[in-house]
Amino acid sequence: MLKLSRYDDLGKLIVRLMVGVLILFHGVHKVLNSGSLDSIRKMLVSSNLPSFLAYGVYLGEVVGAVMVILGVYSRIGGLFIAGNMLFALGLAHRSQLFALTNTGGWTLELQAFFLLSGLAIVFLGSGRLAVKPD
Repeated sequence: MLKLSRYDDLGKLIVRLMVGVLILFHGVHKVLNSGSLDSIRKMLVSSNLPSFLAYGVYLGEVVGAVMVILGVYSRIGGLFIAGNMLFALGLAHRSQLFALTNTGGWTLELQAFFLLSGLAIVFLGSGRLAVKPD
């Protein structure tokens, strides 16, 4: 039988690529459609936070994603992703915290996926299959 514990670095690579590539799509969309930051700015201002914090979305969805994908300071990249999702949950999704979809799923599944995957990378690190292993 295979000793699967020998493949934990491959598992870490799969997790890094999964979360990094999937959240990068969101970041690229925001880079290509700069007007998408307008709604984020409005939410920040309505919460008495400075509007320039909207640019932090690039840190979590582009910079953090690339760090995680490449495995360069991936723990910090995972922290950027998790922090980005905490802001998203606090600003845009508070009202959905206890909501379910019409099929019974949690409305915030995607946001929870990115938050918890980012945290998993913080705790797991990059593994050996990385540009700069942790």
